[in-house]
Amino acid sequence: MGQPSNLLLKLSRRLFAEDRDRDAFVEALINPQPFPAAIVWVQPRPEPVPFAIAPALPWQPAWVDRLAANQRPGQHLLHQAGAYYCLDMASVFSAAVFSAIPTPVVSVLDLCAAPGGKSLLARQAFSPAHLWCNEVIRKRVKILISNLKRCGVTEALVFNLDPQTFAEQLGHTASVVIVDAPCSGQSLLAKGDSALGCFHPVNIKKNASRQKRILAHAAQTVAAGGYLAYMTCTFSVEENEQVVAWLIKKNPQFEPVEVPALRDYASALASFPCYRLWPQSGLGAGGFTALLRNRGELSESVNFDFLMAQGMKIYGADAAP
Repeated sequence: MGQPSNLLLKLSRRLFAEDRDRDAFVEALINPQPFPAAIVWVQPRPEPVPFAIAPALPWQPAWVDRLAANQRPGQHLLHQAGAYYCLDMASVFSAAVFSAIPTPVVSVLDLCAAPGGKSLLARQAFSPAHLWCNEVIRKRVKILISNLKRCGVTEALVFNLDPQTFAEQLGHTASVVIVDAPCSGQSLLAKGDSALGCFHPVNIKKNASRQKRILAHAAQTVAAGGYLAYMTCTFSVEENEQVVAWLIKKNPQFEPVEVPALRDYASALASFPCYRLWPQSGLGAGGFTALLRNRGELSESVNFDFLMAQGMKIYGADAAP
């Protein structure tokens, strides 16, 4: 068992009013326990399922299975065949905001898509006519394409562009925009991974600035009546509630949307609806999620010439990043 840093203890005092909650949060990060895996079925679920299944959670989609402990879905032949995608339940929690988005959904833009989990969750939730998956870091594009290709998502277009380019070329066109933002990664500690400097104020401030930049461009791509889903895998208020509050102040046409499925997880650190999963819950490593709707009246037609010129199909020679 490790010893908590002063910065971690300081964060815990900002997040929780009760000592028992602070202690449980710190314990989950310095003495991490294994979390059972989850799988997203992208092909019809076989009967019987070849894994021990844990009881479904209220916010868990029907096409996600939460596995019991000690299951190894990544080593099964069905995984190799692309029947499902493995991920942490914290990712499923973040994407639970999709349940508050009415269907049909025409187009989904995932601006920070690698390794592909949120894109697959959105595809299963909406069956959109267009799925656009972007990854800024070029070396991660190959991972994104590999996962989408294995899961048979041949209709998607993959991009390696700065979000500003989408703001300029796809202004007010996407039905749903997902920003699973790069962050300080504090929840990685709950998985037993390292996240150097994740509690340092300089690192947190740097990430918050980057998140605001991405969101500023993302907001410009959301169609009138469309939705913007923001999520992180970290705990600092500066990267979560404060970033969403900043976006609302800068773009008052965006209104936070309540997600009934996540009502029990509402953040006590904001005056508007947003949601947190804590690592001490035992359900997943933790994270933050919020959903906003664009009340604006401006929409534009999709620039398909730009999409086809810049996008990489995920099959054949065009898939090479």
